[in-house]
Amino acid sequence: MIFTENKKEITKENRIKREQSRLKKFCKDVDLKKKGTVEGLIQRAAYLRITLEDFEVDLDENGFVEMFRQGESQEPYERKRPVADLYNTMNTSYQKAIKQLTDLIPKEEKLTAPGDDFDNFVEDREDV
Repeated sequence: MIFTENKKEITKENRIKREQSRLKKFCKDVDLKKKGTVEGLIQRAAYLRITLEDFEVDLDENGFVEMFRQGESQEPYERKRPVADLYNTMNTSYQKAIKQLTDLIPKEEKLTAPGDDFDNFVEDREDV
């Protein structure tokens, strides 16, 4: 369960909406031609992030491995919990979605600081 500062539980749906709003602010400068793509990526990334947070709570409480028994007569053995595999797969998908979003955001032009006189001299030379 996820709670706000005043101890009220937030539903998964509301947490996803909050994350979508956060990502929309982050992507506000995207070209209008790419808005449809961005909207889909924002929805997917928000869902993935919130689901990953829920998985993290489960993994913190219950661990990544569990004791498993094939049958009554078999000795139990330690195996990776299915949620651990899901977490790893979803985390990879989330990272890819965020990478795609950041690639769609226009790059800020780097302001070049004026070089010192030596830099200007070297750049202006024709024999180099």
